[in-house]
Amino acid sequence: MNWKNIIRNNPKLLWLARYFLRWLRPLYAQPIIGWIEYIRFFKDWRKYRATGGLAYPKNFYPCLADRTHETPIDPQYFYQAVWAFAKIFAQAPRIHIDVGSDVKFVGMLSAAVKVEFVDIRPLSVQLENLLCRQGTILKLPYPDASVQSISSMHVIEHIGLGRYGDPIDAEGTRKACAELQRVLTLGGHLYLSVPIGKPRVQFNGQRVLSIEEIRTFLSELNLVEMALVDNYGKFHANVIPEQVTYDEENGLDFALGCFLFTKIKL
Repeated sequence: MNWKNIIRNNPKLLWLARYFLRWLRPLYAQPIIGWIEYIRFFKDWRKYRATGGLAYPKNFYPCLADRTHETPIDPQYFYQAVWAFAKIFAQAPRIHIDVGSDVKFVGMLSAAVKVEFVDIRPLSVQLENLLCRQGTILKLPYPDASVQSISSMHVIEHIGLGRYGDPIDAEGTRKACAELQRVLTLGGHLYLSVPIGKPRVQFNGQRVLSIEEIRTFLSELNLVEMALVDNYGKFHANVIPEQVTYDEENGLDFALGCFLFTKIKL
């Protein structure tokens, strides 16, 4: 018996499931603080009613984690999107290929250039300037040396670890780089980001690579430019790869390297 299908096909059960999930989600995210926040929630509801507002319990939608001192972001995804968008927009390719990057970045990019998005998990959206294709970075649906502009941001480190349903393969990242390198044409641009630091496998989440490994995996390409989101979440444009250092000794996690490669020979 497939309970998910039963719930989806029954409007009343679907409403109840969503309702209780909204109440439980804050407790799942913050098991201790969530209970305290619910006290504030009901105090705020009483204040709202006292001002003449109407809000009935059947319509409650508790959002208890948004009262922060600063707007929260993931600095790696934020800065890599801004960096890649600016570079791709400046080049103004006829069509840009993206493989598996954050879909919000891909959607926004499609407002500026025509984008073809390839991912192992189909993206079911409809935008005039965005074509979505199911595929794998290990076998891209393009001939050799046929792609002028391609990006894959925060992706290659996952390949081969099974996280997204891909086959287990210890050489997954190297093979992904070889495939990106294969499809890039002479003078074409590859925009790539990957966790960098002390090389290690954080199974099954991701790999952390050294800059030397990345350049070795893409030995047929020329590194034009590198940017860095350091271990503290600070962005550095136009860094010199040989001068990049990591501060992982203080308990901090990996940094992020953003790389612009080009192919100078076939």
